[in-house]
Amino acid sequence: MMRREQNELLTRTDAGTPMGELFRRYWLPAVLASELPENDAPPVRVKLLGERLLALRDSNGQYGLVSEFCPHRRVSLWFGRNEDCGLRCAYHGWKFDVKGNCVDLPSEPEDSLVRERVKLKAYPLIKVGKVLWTYMGPPEHQPAPPAFEFATVPDNHTFVSKRWQESNWLQAMEGGIDSSHVGWLHKATIESDPLFSKSVGNKYTLEDSRVMFEVVEQPSGLYIGAKRNAENGHHYWRITAWIMPYYTQIPPRADHPIHGHFWVPMDDENCWTWNYDFHPTRPLSAREVQVMENGEGIHCKIDPVTFRPLANKDNDYLMDRESQKSGRTFSGIEGFAMQDASLQESMGPIVDRSREHLVATDLGVVLARRQLLQAANALAERGAPPPGIEPATHLIRSASVVLPPGTPFMEGARKALTVREGRAHTSV
Repeated sequence: MMRREQNELLTRTDAGTPMGELFRRYWLPAVLASELPENDAPPVRVKLLGERLLALRDSNGQYGLVSEFCPHRRVSLWFGRNEDCGLRCAYHGWKFDVKGNCVDLPSEPEDSLVRERVKLKAYPLIKVGKVLWTYMGPPEHQPAPPAFEFATVPDNHTFVSKRWQESNWLQAMEGGIDSSHVGWLHKATIESDPLFSKSVGNKYTLEDSRVMFEVVEQPSGLYIGAKRNAENGHHYWRITAWIMPYYTQIPPRADHPIHGHFWVPMDDENCWTWNYDFHPTRPLSAREVQVMENGEGIHCKIDPVTFRPLANKDNDYLMDRESQKSGRTFSGIEGFAMQDASLQESMGPIVDRSREHLVATDLGVVLARRQLLQAANALAERGAPPPGIEPATHLIRSASVVLPPGTPFMEGARKALTVREGRAHTSV
């Protein structure tokens, strides 16, 4: 059980809060590269850590992330014209470049000093893989670009989507490191979904609901091992990788692509859920890409403008009680993504963790909260750099393995838990 003040610390991410300042030390996924497909594309609205921003791509192909509001009369620059290496306000024509500099002030005299004094807040925006990433912290502490494997394999090996989730980031992320719910909430889906089916591991997941957990700290976060019974006294281990504060990699099944999430706060009551699938050694098949685009696996169907899921709280996530009763789905809701989101959003915008009753299967969640609290306090009190900002710490994998009885998962799966270029992932 958490104290209310701890819950407040972990869930509030505006500028100046401990968690807000922690998030600002990491590169954050901000925009799909496909949202800015060409030079001088229309600006894209982005909300991160309580700030309303616009993503830009200028006439030279340079990216930038700037405050949405013109410093003149505070109108939204989303209505502006992206032209000639700058975004021009539709109200009075003030123009700003991707670094926030005022480059034209047509409504003022030529010798006006206003242009030197006004500037949009601006953050760097870089392309790594299929994602545009931003860093919102102190420039002197900007780390090297991210090196997550899904973003560095060839483009045809990976698929990335995002969706708007109407809950605080933390309860969404905690769902991503909770393996115990898979055998319940997703029990009817893991064999029917084409990106999960035909894995021997599915059998172990469905037959043993009394999962046991072991958690091991690693330099950027945690390895969370979920142990279930297999044949001949052996154990089936699903080992989730968590990199602070926001990245989870789900243990793979068979030769299906590896997948996982980033959980990034929009504000305190909404977050971006980023979803990726990739294969280390082969291109994704046309069939795999098609089903991802159709919203299967960990993806879902969305409104293409807002990225809000079509199944949402306003329509009860299209819940089908007959499907629930027949067992075709366990919760009556289709798809992994919305099965998770529906229950996480049902907790309310920010869950009151002081009222929880945690059990042994929540060990990964408990230790993740502890690491987040320690990192946020260490940064606030001593300026200590947080874990997981160095690219070398991104080079880890999740894995699923069968090990002999008594074998600690870190001993039996050590090689499987690190990125080995040209080597496929380890799965069952």
